Amino acid sequence: MPTNRMEILKTMLAQNPRDSFARYGLAMEYANNGELESAVAEYRALLEHNPDYAAAYFHGGQALEKLGRLDEARDTYQKGIEVTSRTGDQHTRSELQAALDMLPI
Repeated sequence: MPTNRMEILKTMLAQNPRDSFARYGLAMEYANNGELESAVAEYRALLEHNPDYAAAYFHGGQALEKLGRLDEARDTYQKGIEVTSRTGDQHTRSELQAALDMLPI
């Protein structure tokens, strides 16, 4: 039986690879543990199956920034802004815009 959050989330994903909640949770666990490459991979996998999952654009962009991959972070934020503009999620859209505005040119 899984004993920690990461193991539980991996078990959930093994049962249902399209589980957005589990995929996002696993990405966040990786990010919190400093495993940023794995976090980015999970955010991308999540967005492949659920492109409207707005928080994945913000946190995925943050992970890319920490990795020094600023062009990819910029692209991620911009895609998130497009999605949140379309879905009407103004709160997340404003967070994405603020993160984009803070990136060095």
